[in-house]
Amino acid sequence: MKALIVGTGLGGLATALQLQRQGWDVELVEKHHQPGGRLNRLEQDGFAFDVGPSFFSMRYEFEAFFKGLNLPVPFEVEPLDPLYAVFFEHRKEPVLVWRNAQQLANAFSGIEPDFSSRLEAYLKEAAALFHDTEHRIVKRNFTSAIDYLSALASVPKRHLPRLFETLWHRLERHFESEEARVILSLVAFFLGSTPFRTPAVYSLLNYVELRHDGYWNVRGGMYRIVEGFVQLLKQQGARFHFNREITDAEHRNDRLFALVDHQGGRWPADVFVINSDAAAFRGSVLKRHKFRPQALDRMEWTMAPFTLYLGVKGKINQLHQHNYFLGSDFRRYAERIFSSSQLPSQPYYYVNVSSKSNDCAPEGCENLFVLCPVPDLRFKPDWQDAEAFADRLIADLERRTGFPLSTSLAVRVMYTPLDWERQFNLYRGSGLGLGHSLKQVGALRPGNRDEQLRNVFYVGASTIPGTGLPMVLIGSQLVMKRIHDYASTL
Repeated sequence: MKALIVGTGLGGLATALQLQRQGWDVELVEKHHQPGGRLNRLEQDGFAFDVGPSFFSMRYEFEAFFKGLNLPVPFEVEPLDPLYAVFFEHRKEPVLVWRNAQQLANAFSGIEPDFSSRLEAYLKEAAALFHDTEHRIVKRNFTSAIDYLSALASVPKRHLPRLFETLWHRLERHFESEEARVILSLVAFFLGSTPFRTPAVYSLLNYVELRHDGYWNVRGGMYRIVEGFVQLLKQQGARFHFNREITDAEHRNDRLFALVDHQGGRWPADVFVINSDAAAFRGSVLKRHKFRPQALDRMEWTMAPFTLYLGVKGKINQLHQHNYFLGSDFRRYAERIFSSSQLPSQPYYYVNVSSKSNDCAPEGCENLFVLCPVPDLRFKPDWQDAEAFADRLIADLERRTGFPLSTSLAVRVMYTPLDWERQFNLYRGSGLGLGHSLKQVGALRPGNRDEQLRNVFYVGASTIPGTGLPMVLIGSQLVMKRIHDYASTL
């Protein structure tokens, strides 16, 4: 039996490896020039940058995944502590967010009264929510929306209020300080949203970061994850094909027979696993009316990334490995960033300096990955002002660190939402695919099996269970159950 994997992001690679271990003949086709999808790597003049994700959580999911395949984990990790630093406009020094409870309490001692007891009460609720939904909702397939609603009904009723309030409202119930609320709400940006739009159920992410498993650095950079998967796949005979974009499909009745790339190349298989966006692929390749652009544009998408990759001569001691730079009006910024056609005059942004713990820059240098959330291409299709906006970001970072950044650059590479859309087929430049509103979670997301074609399956951020590396890894295991059920009928 042959399986064709379309897209070589983490979901595609993980599904390919599972199929291969079960004896399938596996072939992978990719639009980009190298594997990884958003989990990619950029190299220039001795500097190496993680293009997208720069850390991950739920390390144990990776360990369990490889243990289940009787394979060693093909990359090494180390815990992040502090997890990240938060720079406020009005504070001279950053607030460090530590995994260690006492260090965290000390960091918040002048910010939030009685912080430790307030945080414990908040995390106790979040922990219960995490463990009460992990297997009931997250780690399972659904046969229908009714099946999904039935699963929701099995979740203890004490969690019900979180379905009808935002993450910000939940934080307001527990913390008095605006700064404490802002810091703890940053997890919403990991979902490509804001705390004023994100359901309160995602408070469980605070439990994950501060108590359950923390965040992890991959030694040598995040791309080592991709390299590890690819090496294992190639050792067992998987075949990779790059610079091939799938644009058409050959199907009859309830089966897909082949996919066709932009050069007219034909790719037949018995089973097809789509690691391209699960909603956009149904529209652009399978020509489904329900997923035409007008319909997709009415869905809720995550924010678009504007990213800079800066090779810097010199060491920036003011920065930690992971840093957030925030302005003075968090609510106004968060409410406007989704749909304004204007770029913010005072941007909020994230800075990763992986050279703090990884060998990815020449000696005496730093590599900076700067990510600023911006409106997607529905709202801002014109990016002629990109260079000016990049200058503004660099100037702001220079002002706030005191480091002469603009005169110390050896490398300057910029990706606008147009670049993210063009390189990785991200719909409208949306960084993390479909959003996670209550209308787009669980069985209400595009399914991981096709509605019409029995041998077509989906994996990745825009299908179940959602975005983030551990979620995508879980999603690859869920789609394998679908494929096994299908294959057993042949």
